[in-house]
Amino acid sequence: MSACRYRVLVVDDDPALLRLLSMRLSAVGYEVAAVESGEKALAQIPIFQPHLVITDLRMDGMDGMALFDQIYRRSPALPVIILTAHGSIPEAVDATSRGVFGYLTKPFDSKELLEQVTRALRVTGEQHERREDEQVAEWRQEIVTRSPLMEDLLGQARLVAASEASIFIHGQSGTGKEVLARAIHHASPRAGGDFVAVNCSAIPETLFESEFFGHVKGSFTGATRDHKGLFQAANGGTLFLDEIGDMPMTFQVKLLRAIQERMVRPVGATRAIPVDVRIISATHRDLEELRNSGRFREDLYYRLNVVALDIPALAERREDIPLLANYFLTTLEDAAKKGVKGFSADAMEVLLSAPWPGNVRQLFNIVEQSVAFTTTSLIPASLVQRALRDEVDAEMPAFADARSRFEREYLTQLLQITNGNVSQAARIAKRNRTEFYKLLHKHHLNPSQFKGAGPVQRMSL
Repeated sequence: MSACRYRVLVVDDDPALLRLLSMRLSAVGYEVAAVESGEKALAQIPIFQPHLVITDLRMDGMDGMALFDQIYRRSPALPVIILTAHGSIPEAVDATSRGVFGYLTKPFDSKELLEQVTRALRVTGEQHERREDEQVAEWRQEIVTRSPLMEDLLGQARLVAASEASIFIHGQSGTGKEVLARAIHHASPRAGGDFVAVNCSAIPETLFESEFFGHVKGSFTGATRDHKGLFQAANGGTLFLDEIGDMPMTFQVKLLRAIQERMVRPVGATRAIPVDVRIISATHRDLEELRNSGRFREDLYYRLNVVALDIPALAERREDIPLLANYFLTTLEDAAKKGVKGFSADAMEVLLSAPWPGNVRQLFNIVEQSVAFTTTSLIPASLVQRALRDEVDAEMPAFADARSRFEREYLTQLLQITNGNVSQAARIAKRNRTEFYKLLHKHHLNPSQFKGAGPVQRMSL
């Protein structure tokens, strides 16, 4: 493992020690960035993209542990080594139990320093080495990015892919949750097996058991042949459960049992069948809120959410917009037939400044529509603006979003009418107080905020 491939960020408010660390690491070929505070380190990380951080424990302002907490929250795969004086060794030992890679006591031995650095870089060394050796690693070929946020996410994904842990992916609609799940599958020891994806929101409640576990011929009306089901189809591979938050409660306990026992029993069968499946799940909904409100089983939540990955929204990774837009052009047949080469500078500015509530999926739609209408080799800004405007005009909220908005507005008006009197509001809504309080909690409404507000005009429903 060549040292020159790796970047080390050193943080210490002692200028002399900072110089010494920088000199010793640079002398063996590491690329070093040195900063004198935790605040500056956080600002430097997205720019320098270090493979390792070495920080002093005791510093003015943000200390080493506060810096570690911030790093771990943003980049849990980035190893951190703590420098500590003899008097604070117990704190450093405690820090390792919280996720710090290791610690060194001052004055440190140069040989021990380099050994610690080498060990730390081995943790993430493989993916960084591949990233710099190859233009695009095979397992992540479908992911187009140069964003530090996405690169950090892919580093985490590469690490957890080698395990058998269940992975939960959270991200807004259109961010590419299935694309990431497929990449994890390709990076895992199960890459030789099948990757089977299913959207839970698209399955009727009465068909969940048959779709997941299969059925035998004649088990119900319309079962004219044996059906294997998704678990058997993904046997030896990966089963990706998209929009897991839309799975009905009646099926959640059956799914939990199948995951725990690694067995499924097809509908109408008398014997269970062993299955070997790795589960990756995803949703754009707040699964923790669903769990807290009793709409998602807590035991299933913890079974699925062993490792959590968050995909950033496109608005958080705007540096990827030109890459993605031009990549989509290469995938569209119409662009090739028309000789479309790219976007004008003004058009790209429009793309870069758009809000992108629909994320990468919306960007693809905008590119596709712009190509359909263009008559020039460079797509002008006017076509991009038209496509964005047409999407906004045509946008309809999803049923679940519309219902949630109606519930919130309905409850708000009830509380306004009753001046925050929950008993009276519950009677008007024809709900018991317990259920009504759950609804208020779901929509983060505090009745006390409506007391003394005065009566408002009664709503028309």
